[in-house]
Amino acid sequence: MTHGTVMALLAAAEAEASQMGVPQCIAVADEGANLVGFLRMDGSRVLSIASAQAKAATAAATGTPTGGMAPAMETRLALATGLRMTNLKGGLPVVVEGEVVGGIGVGSGTGDQDRQVAAAALRSLGLPDGN
Repeated sequence: MTHGTVMALLAAAEAEASQMGVPQCIAVADEGANLVGFLRMDGSRVLSIASAQAKAATAAATGTPTGGMAPAMETRLALATGLRMTNLKGGLPVVVEGEVVGGIGVGSGTGDQDRQVAAAALRSLGLPDGN
């Protein structure tokens, strides 16, 4: 994933969150689940810094949207990864030409709001939005 792609995802997510009136923390991870971009909007929740990053890492590592795991597995996932991964809604894989190249994670709204912001960012680049 290029720097330009990362910046475009952050900008599009910020625009969607602003339009919704919901300040968000937005994280982008590369294919190895490493943080490559982050934005904390004014008014977003401090605790959402970590959750947005975990959502991006999880979506990148699994290639699937966060929030769909069986509840019994949620705690195991978090504990096994030292809280680096999560099942909270709001993480989507970044897929280019059928290949997972990273993930975007959004946090500070409801799970549905977080997912909406992430999906809008992906759609802005003509990428699949996980729906």
